[in-house]
Amino acid sequence: MLAALERRLRPVLLPTGVLLGTLVVWEIAWRIFNVPRFVVPLPSGILAETWAWRGYLLTHSWVTLYETLAGFALSIAVGTPLAVMLVYSPVLRSALYPLLVVTQAVPKVAIAPVLLLLLGAGEVSKVVIAFLVAFFPIVVNTATGLAATPPELLDLSRSYRASRLKTFIKVRFPMALPFFFSGLKVAVTLSVIGAVVGEFVGSDKGLGYVIVSATSYWKSNLAFAAMLLLSVMAVGLFGLVELVERLVCPWYALAREQQEVVEELSVKDLEKIRAAAG
Repeated sequence: MLAALERRLRPVLLPTGVLLGTLVVWEIAWRIFNVPRFVVPLPSGILAETWAWRGYLLTHSWVTLYETLAGFALSIAVGTPLAVMLVYSPVLRSALYPLLVVTQAVPKVAIAPVLLLLLGAGEVSKVVIAFLVAFFPIVVNTATGLAATPPELLDLSRSYRASRLKTFIKVRFPMALPFFFSGLKVAVTLSVIGAVVGEFVGSDKGLGYVIVSATSYWKSNLAFAAMLLLSVMAVGLFGLVELVERLVCPWYALAREQQEVVEELSVKDLEKIRAAAG
């Protein structure tokens, strides 16, 4: 029981401990070397500024969160059907896949001003930028998962005379779900980046706007507070997608946990063998 609890808490406690240790070292080192606070503030100053401006930051956080989720949802709505078409149609794959790679290679910072001119300075342009950043991982991972379906399962479906639609629903897509959620976890964090990039280029609200306006007035504490909230937002959305993955694919999460147990037991057995031999 204790071993299982320790195994579940380890992925949370270990990075949390490293983060807290880094903040403590940061605080002590900056006080010892007297680094200018307007350049890089102290962690305690950032936390104090976050609390002092909590209402202001919360208002702008909702804007960035809305743009992120809207772009993420749009990337799922467009990327998933596109991945299915790429897998089922070799012609479309040959025609569209190079174009997708080209669109992904173009820096989104360069596209953002153009979209700002075309769509205006409102939230629509930020949603589109978040979508452009996020949809490529969904397409690639989903297509990879659909194409990685074992041929034996497809042959079995054909032997039962299952239609292509039924084979997709019952065999291909369930087998591709771990790949699909891997793409979602990457895409949801990229959506945050896309929304902030759009706010950097031109906006009067959102955490990206807060960072730009704060740095222009040398309010580094406020800028770092906004960056802290962006980090919390990205980690929270990542964790939410992972939670949904556990609910939708319980067998996959169970298999990973069993693999971790096996690896842990193997390490312990190896240590016992070494202790006995030594």
